[in-house]
Amino acid sequence: MTVLAQRLGRVLAVVIGLAVGVVLLVMFVVNRQTPEHSDSPPAPKAVAVIEARPLPFRLEARGHGVARPAETWQAVANVSGRVVERHPALESGTLLRAGTLLLALDPSRYELAIAEAEAELTQLEAEEANTRRLLGLERQALDLAEQELSRIERLASTGSVSTSQRDAQRRSTVAQRQAVATLENALALLPAQRERASVRLAQARRDLADTRFVAPYDLRLGEVEVELHQFVSVGQSLFEADSLAAAEVEARLPFSVVRRLLGSVAPAELEPGSLDLSERIDLDAIDAELELVGASGVGWTGRVVRVASGLDPATRAVRIVVRVDHPWRGARPPDRPPLQRDMYTRVRLTAPGPEASMVVPSSALHQGELYLADEQGRLVRRPVSVAFKQGGLAVIEAGLVPGERVILDDLQPAIDGMALSVRRDDAAEARLAALARGEASSGERP
Repeated sequence: MTVLAQRLGRVLAVVIGLAVGVVLLVMFVVNRQTPEHSDSPPAPKAVAVIEARPLPFRLEARGHGVARPAETWQAVANVSGRVVERHPALESGTLLRAGTLLLALDPSRYELAIAEAEAELTQLEAEEANTRRLLGLERQALDLAEQELSRIERLASTGSVSTSQRDAQRRSTVAQRQAVATLENALALLPAQRERASVRLAQARRDLADTRFVAPYDLRLGEVEVELHQFVSVGQSLFEADSLAAAEVEARLPFSVVRRLLGSVAPAELEPGSLDLSERIDLDAIDAELELVGASGVGWTGRVVRVASGLDPATRAVRIVVRVDHPWRGARPPDRPPLQRDMYTRVRLTAPGPEASMVVPSSALHQGELYLADEQGRLVRRPVSVAFKQGGLAVIEAGLVPGERVILDDLQPAIDGMALSVRRDDAAEARLAALARGEASSGERP
């Protein structure tokens, strides 16, 4: 009896559920609403547009590089000696003026060499004077001997003197000639001896000058490896110093961007035989700005001085050297530090484009197409050819005509011929023109 009751309960539950479902279905069918049909067109889509026109465009290249001094002095001992004088501020990081005596070695050995060479020159001068006097006397004696020989030769021809007397006079004349030749040879050798002594004197003076290390320019000391009273040998490294006159940054920039940038400042025709890159490309037409990475607002103005040989082996980037003159001028650490060794910088190079370009915001491109608003206020999807993109801008090579209206908004959906409510955005046009001239931040959206 219990099993039969359970089966009846399940059947009853199913029947009740079906009945409720049928009732709900009937209610939905009875109460359904027929969709309303409207003959009025959809409301136009509101969009902001800018008028396409050629704009002066400033080409830009960005890269990074590490700063280094334009000139570094590696002080190496050219002579040996004991350190007898050391500047009290000869320590790493110290700034010193040009003309400051930094280090001095014991000069006594080289002063003695100078005195010895000078004494030798004095002796040679005295010897030369004595030799010239003796040579004058010997030449007078030779003249007398020659006259006597001539007289005896005449007498010997007449038989007035004997042959032995004539031969004796001949031997005496030859001996006198030899004495004169000896003095003339000694006098001829004196200039060479004097030249050797002069060379030794000049070398001794250079060695004496090499005992003193004087700052050739305003500098900042690096590593110092010498102490007072220390004996240094020839070729030993003493200290390192960086010039404060200029700093350089070798920036790595993409090859394609640099090629476009340099092409804008190259003359149409190159003079034949020109090897210097500065003669073929106007590097002064390129503006350079540097910014310290990690320190917003800290920057310098530089100039491009050369393009380094070869590409970066790792990234195949072009290496362009930017110089900053007087990097310590106006420095106010820590808010405004000077540009110094090993600072990692961001480099921005700009140059005017050769001609005006059709420029639109990169955000206005949609997979190679621009959305345009025609004269009837309808959407036109136009495929365009993009020459290149730069800093949020796209330079259109083909497909866009001056005067056409470019839609700035991203339409969803974008259907050809859809009605538009067009509003010209004058502020966006002004920002676009400023960006194209390089006068605004490239991250700003037109």
